[in-house]
Amino acid sequence: MHDRMYQAQTQGQADWRVIKSLWPYLLAHKQRMLLALAFLVLAKVSSVIVPVFLKYVVDALDKSQPENQALQMVVVPLALLFAYGFFRFGSVFFNELRDAVFGRVAEQTLSRIGLSVFQHLHALDLEFHLSRRTGGLSRDIERGTNGISFLLRAVVFSVFPILMEVLFVTLILLFAFNWLFALIILVAVVLYVAFSVWVTEWRTEYVRIANRKDSAANTRAIDSLINFETVKYFNNESYEADRYGASLKEREDAKVKNHLSLAALNSGQAVIIAGSITLIMLLAAHEVAEGKMSLGDLAMVNAYMIQVFVPLNILGFIYREIKRSLADVENMFGLLKEESAVKDSATAKELPASEDGITFEHVSFAYKKERPILKDVSFVVKPGEKVAIVGPSGAGKSTLARLLFRFYEINEGSISIGQSNIQSVTQASLRKAIGVVPQDTVLFNDTLIENIRYGNPNATDADVERAVKLAYLEPFIKSLPEGFETQVGERGLKVSGGEKQRIAIARTILKNPKLLVFDEATSALDSVSEKAILEALKRVASQHTTLVIAHRLSTIVDADRILVLQNGSVAEQGSHSELLAKQGLYKELWDMQKQKEG
Repeated sequence: MHDRMYQAQTQGQADWRVIKSLWPYLLAHKQRMLLALAFLVLAKVSSVIVPVFLKYVVDALDKSQPENQALQMVVVPLALLFAYGFFRFGSVFFNELRDAVFGRVAEQTLSRIGLSVFQHLHALDLEFHLSRRTGGLSRDIERGTNGISFLLRAVVFSVFPILMEVLFVTLILLFAFNWLFALIILVAVVLYVAFSVWVTEWRTEYVRIANRKDSAANTRAIDSLINFETVKYFNNESYEADRYGASLKEREDAKVKNHLSLAALNSGQAVIIAGSITLIMLLAAHEVAEGKMSLGDLAMVNAYMIQVFVPLNILGFIYREIKRSLADVENMFGLLKEESAVKDSATAKELPASEDGITFEHVSFAYKKERPILKDVSFVVKPGEKVAIVGPSGAGKSTLARLLFRFYEINEGSISIGQSNIQSVTQASLRKAIGVVPQDTVLFNDTLIENIRYGNPNATDADVERAVKLAYLEPFIKSLPEGFETQVGERGLKVSGGEKQRIAIARTILKNPKLLVFDEATSALDSVSEKAILEALKRVASQHTTLVIAHRLSTIVDADRILVLQNGSVAEQGSHSELLAKQGLYKELWDMQKQKEG
């Protein structure tokens, strides 16, 4: 019992944190919020007045009332009916005005929060994104956004209006009729709310489990579909279907428990409402029989019962959905609380445009402490120099590029561009100065030209054409029926590996950075394309400081200097001819590749 109370208290605190997080976004629209509130009050006042006019209409038409004269039998009912219609229209009209005024508040709030989450996710470090499943992440954002939308509309359009209506009706019944009417309504509302809260808290865990299983199933499906080709390569359609089926079965079991607990909640709420309405109507019938109430009074009480209990029944559903939405929004706001492991320092400055050259000084790094990747690595790439890094798989070659781009923070040592330590400058200015052609190029599901122009969205057509020529893409584009407007498909699956790398090279050229990093940039190219691109890269590199990470040694024989990494340390360095003359590790790697090519 103590644990459940503690969990409820903790969850309550979490719910308030979510509401506090939403509040600043709403305060940006104070005037609209106040105007919407004014229309809400007018709508509810109109709504609770309607049954009063209904009472007088019924009494005016009641022939059993001796004081009703012929004139009254015609004129008074007509006037009351017009008033009845006017206030009924007013309740609807003011509600529509409230919706119209608050609509922009809700939509702008959703847009601002959605943009904040999007920007924050892009600001997080690479490790966060590598450790998260995209499918589950997108589902959290989708559910969180929908949750905020529901919370805003539920509170303004449902919860507050219902509570206001209950208050107005209770006060009217208290002063106009037997105080027992007001007491029954208050007891019913308190019982209903208490029961709904208690049962909803009990079943919230089922909702959370169902959400987790739903995210897991969605992640499984998206992961499998994204890796469609891999599934086909290994004939694993049945295996994927079995795994997805297992995830769906877990979600199904969680959903069934969720539905059963929902049935218990609905049944209890129905008992409270039915019992309350029965008691009130019995009391009203007794009052009429005793002559203490007229038929109009009975109609008025009946109308108020409908006004209070019908929306109160909806309130149970709204409370359940609010709890679910709060949990969903809490997950999404949890993303905003994620902190990047790589941050700009408080004194970070822009990297000066004049800075050039790369210096690694005693750099050590490990993704995990128990498995060091780089150990005391030091080297210099002078301005305008082309330095290649080679070595066996797992030696740490690509890690050097990631550290230079500051995807990760080094454990020891320092990395500088010119005289500026990269940890003392802003990440934006650092990355603007570096152009990277990665080993595994992923394209956006867009046209060919938009993927190339991504290197510089403001580039002119002439700039794009120049980059295309330098990357040896022109013959390929001319061979396509739709040319530059060709859709490359999701993750660029409609173009070959070599074509993707040429597109990546073109957009990096278009970026026109001071420093160039080629991470196995020609690994997927055929020999003809590779030769052409190497010539292009040679022309581009001649005007830039260039770091080339290579597996194929024949592509970097023209490098000013070659570093040979082994077990995370620099084993050798020198020019191609110098390293061959040393008869060391580089010579072994060279001979092995020559044997494979021969």
